[in-house]
Order: sequence, then structure tokens, then C-alpha cells
Amino acid sequence: MISVKNVLILLAVAFTAYLAARGLWWTTEDLPQPLVVVAALALYLVTTWLCTFWEPTSAYVISADGTPRAEDAAAADVEPVETAIDGIRGPRALPAVAQILALACAAIVPSAIALAVGPDARTLPFATWYLGGIGALMTIVMVRRRPWTAWSGILLLTIASMAWMGPVQALSLGLVGSVVWVACAQLLVLSMDRAARDTSRLTRLQRAASAWQTSQVVRQRERRVQVQKALAVAGPVLTRTVAHGGELTDDDRLEARLAEGRLRDEMRGPRLLDDDVRGELERARRRGANVTVLDEGGLDDVDEETLGIIRAQLAETLRSASSDRLYIRTSPDARIAVTVVGRSMSVGGPSDEDAVDLWREIPHPDRA
Repeated sequence: MISVKNVLILLAVAFTAYLAARGLWWTTEDLPQPLVVVAALALYLVTTWLCTFWEPTSAYVISADGTPRAEDAAAADVEPVETAIDGIRGPRALPAVAQILALACAAIVPSAIALAVGPDARTLPFATWYLGGIGALMTIVMVRRRPWTAWSGILLLTIASMAWMGPVQALSLGLVGSVVWVACAQLLVLSMDRAARDTSRLTRLQRAASAWQTSQVVRQRERRVQVQKALAVAGPVLTRTVAHGGELTDDDRLEARLAEGRLRDEMRGPRLLDDDVRGELERARRRGANVTVLDEGGLDDVDEETLGIIRAQLAETLRSASSDRLYIRTSPDARIAVTVVGRSMSVGGPSDEDAVDLWREIPHPDRA
């Protein structure tokens, strides 16, 4: 599968292989220690490609403020090796073993090459390849989110190259380019992280806006349903009221009171209602009872089958009630679904306790 990541890996492998190949193309045949040159090249290639391809599985997260943190408690005890910014994946962090190998390569390869080719060939192209090679290795380390290791490697390269060939020769033959590569890589990683954080914030804002818009649509639809119910219930009463110029008969007043009660029930306790409960509530109001229905959220997580059982028990309770005032409320208790309280006027000025003539607690069927 062709992707940006695969293309970059291919370029890194090809470029480091080219730099290493330059070290094998020596122009003199009497190198003091050619095997050391080959061994240094092998160490460089193994280290470079290990830093390029090694991607362990433990997770490492970069938070929104740019500070790395372990993704969970288990990952906190191990060296972090993978990065993400607000859920957006980035380059994986280099493990500690690879960092040690990279620093060892930066410390060993320049001195090994300088000793192996001899003092007369230390500034020739096949002997100065490590200036670009170690720079490319530290660039990879920087992209793998190890800035301190990368700059430490550049410092080791600077000390070794200047010690073996002199500051002017080292700077003119490629040391400056290596420093620039690592600096550009760090700026690029920082820019990528900032862009990832901005993208994540925009994504969250877009999701929040979509959620808000969806909630508004749902609320508008719910309001339309409530308005339609109100028109269906109160429409006939209002039509008669307008037609008679506000002069209502006793029957019209009763129907208006019943319509008001039905509207209050639909708004305050819709999950308590079905056809049987609505019928019993209307019967109680027709005989003159004052009925209050209030759902305070106690039935939000109850399924329809359980609601059917609760409503059936509520309808049965209302069917046998004869109180002057009925209070029907959902219960905050985990075991009780609905509480029905009935109160009536008693002779002789009763206390509140004496006035209560109905008390029924309808339990949750699955918690009783």
C-alpha cells in the first residue's frame, strides 16, 4: 500500500544506503584497516534501519499542551513508543535501546572511519560520508520524537569530526548540513503536532456543533408533536369558545378543564400514560377530583415492557380511587417506580395525616 509514511521510509532507506555506499567507494588501495571501515558501515546501516523500522506496540500519548504521557498505568512503567495527539496518530517514539544504539553509532563510527582510512585520507569523500550519514540518522531519531537524543548525537558528531579533521574542514564538508537537517526535522515535527492539535480541536468543535444542531432538530420535532397534541386536545374547546363568544355552558367548562388536565399530563408525565391510564385520569376529573401527574425522571431507563406493567398497576390503582385530590409522581427510590397519594376532605377539620386516604407505591417489576 502506497502512503506518505511508506514513501518517507523508502526515501530514508535509499538515502542512508547511498551515504553508506560512498564509504565503500574508496580511491586508495592501501587503506590501513579496510575491515574496520566495513564494520563501521554495517553498524551504521543496522542502527539506521532499526531506528527507521522498529515500531513497538505500547502506546504513548502527547497531550494537547504538547507534553508526552503514558496512555495507561501499564504503559507508564515502560518506555513510551507510540504517539498520538488528541486521538490523531503521529510518528512512533523511538525505544530506549534504539536510542542507545544511535548514540553509540554517532560516537563510534566517526572515530572508527578516521582511524581506518589513515591521516592522509580523512578529508576524502569516501572518508567523510559519516558527516551526512550520522546527520541523516539523527534526523530519523528527531522524527521519531527523541530530540535530546538527536542533538546529543549531533554534538558527538561535531566533537569527533572536528577532532579528526579540524573545525573548518568539518564545517565545510557537511557538518553544517547535518545540523540544518536535524533542526528542520524538529521544526517539522513541531509544526505537524500543532497542525494535528488544531485539526483535533476543529473536529471536536464540528462534532459539538453537529450534536447541538441535532439536539435542536429533535427539540423542534418534539415541540411540533406537543403543539399537535395540544391542538388536538384543546382545538375543539377553543373552537366552541370562539363560536359562542366566550359564553360557555357547564359542560363546556368541564370539557375545558379536562382538556387542560390532559395537556398537563402529556407535558409533565408522558411516560406514565397509556390509553387505560388516560381514561382513568379523565374519569377521576369528571367526578371532580383534582389530579396532578409528575414524572421527575425516575422512569427514563425503563423499557416499554416494564412500563406497560407499571402503567397497568397505575390504572388499577386509579380505578379504585375515590380521593378528592390525587398526586401521581415517579419515585427517586431505586425499588419504587410510582407513588400514588390520595387526600380527601374529612369531617371535623382533620390533620394532614387524617386527610390521606390513599397511599400506593408501585414497585419496579424487576427490582421488587
